[in-house]
Amino acid sequence: MISIPNTLLQEVDGIIAMDKLSRSQFVREAMRLYIEERKRKAVRDMMKKGYQEMAVINLALAEEGLLADVETFGMMPGLIAESE
Repeated sequence: MISIPNTLLQEVDGIIAMDKLSRSQFVREAMRLYIEERKRKAVRDMMKKGYQEMAVINLALAEEGLLADVETFGMMPGLIAESE
């Protein structure tokens, strides 16, 4: 047995009348959608956490690449002068 406030039940009854569903069908569909949404949220949360963890690694790699670029471009004037 479940307890539902009258206002919510009236709203549900209006929806099921328009959609030609039974209360049981409505509840099954609502439960299925709720479970799907929770799964989607769990995946989003895991992805968010993964991206946040990878951000530190990506920043370190970008800084390494920047340092290598600075060193390479710092040697460029000498290389250009040698080729002239």
